[in-house]
Amino acid sequence: MDTNTLLLRFDGRSRLLLRSLLSGATGARRGLWVFQRQRRSDPDRCLHTCLETLCQQEICLNSDAQTLTTKPLVCLFPVAFQRSLVSFLHLTHPLHPRTSVLHLLDCLSQGEHAPNPWVSALVVQLRRDLGAPGGKEPLITPQCRERLRGLCERLRDSGGGDDKATGWALCLGGPIEPQLSSSSQGGLDVVPKRKSSCVDLDSEPEDDAGQQRKRMRISLSPVDTERSCSSMEYVVGTEGLKDEMETDRVVGVIPEPAVEPQPAAGSPSDALPENVKASIPQIKEMLESEMEWDQSSVDIFKVLNDCDPSQVEILCRMLSLSEMPEQTLPQLCSCLLELSPDLSHSTAATLIKSLLLGKVLSLSEPASRCLVTAVTSLCSRYPRPTCHALIGPVLEEGQTGSAQAELLNRLIEDCLDPHFRLLVFQMTIKGIWCEGLLSVIHALLDKKLELNEELFTLFTDQLSSQAPHFTKSMKYAKMMLTVLTKYNTHVTVAHKRTLSCCLSSNETFLKKSLQAALKRIKHS
Repeated sequence: MDTNTLLLRFDGRSRLLLRSLLSGATGARRGLWVFQRQRRSDPDRCLHTCLETLCQQEICLNSDAQTLTTKPLVCLFPVAFQRSLVSFLHLTHPLHPRTSVLHLLDCLSQGEHAPNPWVSALVVQLRRDLGAPGGKEPLITPQCRERLRGLCERLRDSGGGDDKATGWALCLGGPIEPQLSSSSQGGLDVVPKRKSSCVDLDSEPEDDAGQQRKRMRISLSPVDTERSCSSMEYVVGTEGLKDEMETDRVVGVIPEPAVEPQPAAGSPSDALPENVKASIPQIKEMLESEMEWDQSSVDIFKVLNDCDPSQVEILCRMLSLSEMPEQTLPQLCSCLLELSPDLSHSTAATLIKSLLLGKVLSLSEPASRCLVTAVTSLCSRYPRPTCHALIGPVLEEGQTGSAQAELLNRLIEDCLDPHFRLLVFQMTIKGIWCEGLLSVIHALLDKKLELNEELFTLFTDQLSSQAPHFTKSMKYAKMMLTVLTKYNTHVTVAHKRTLSCCLSSNETFLKKSLQAALKRIKHS
């Protein structure tokens, strides 16, 4: 059965996570990265429903007997996916129901044919971590042990017919059993003798070359050593990731995965997947052309779903999206909105920041029609990424001039739902107040926000601390009037004293109206 068909059994967020686990050797790392970001927006998220769906029985064709049979859904996925899934659960199992994880492990262990040895080893290791039955089984099968023994024998006998042992025969000259045990004292005793025998043979040309190779290995820089270890991390699977994140796993917090090291001599594009690198010339040509874009243009941008946020950032820099002419923005945003599935939160946030933040911060006059169209269209589809990647930075930079305020007020009016308006309001309390920001706060208050007592107290405290800076500001006075008329039911005795202090320093002609409005507020 096609993998895309199998993924239709899951909801959108679970589908995104499972797609990341289908990324080959880096599937566990990508899945961990996706899951960590999903928990940022939903700290209580667990995979109970997803794991139970993976355990559901599916009707499929038995390829040997050409008959219909049933298998757990997880067994219909590729073996590489199963490895990545168990490696991912190895790191995150404290955050999921134990019974669901064990049920999935049982499904991976059953079947007409023996499961993949690598998957079996990972399943046994995870059972050990969970303290479940079956965790005491050996990690490798007897067949695998025999093959390792035979491999050691062949490597040991590869020294030729000479009397003196060389090459692999020199390294494997001891008995096999001590070599398989890291704690064997006999294996440790052999090492100094072999080292001294190598020193005695320095006069031979062949050994000179061997010594030169040893010097080259010893002189590796720390960076080269780190890259070698990073490469081994992927081969080992979960072990490297486990060591990196063990502390946070114990307390149930999943940290952000480390960025994969890139070759020092390579270009930034080396960090991108091959299909993304191949699409860069096409995207550049399309962005520079003045022709109308069609469905093929949308298909080109589908590569964004194959990138993580750091790769999206690199791609944006290579495409110089921050310098794109504003007249091109509506077409580009139209293509982004037609992508299916939708972009992830982090990918959308990175794109919005690269594409729009610089242009909005640099506004010295009202935004152009093209810029307004681009900002409003992306905000309507991706409101939360827009709040975090565009609105928040503009407010925090303290650069909310009249042009920026006009654009933000339009987003508040036309694009944001009540809970996102509340999110922006919380950002304004932390921002640096200026005349432009006051108009944004006023626009938010006009929407009759659902403020709890704690948030309203923070706001009144901020009003009091900022009052000396806006004694003659009409925007501040009008905002205060809105607070006293539309939010009078929120005002307690403590709030009333705070607001009274705010009004005492006001020097506008609205002062008497403000004091009268405050006096009319009664308490039961």
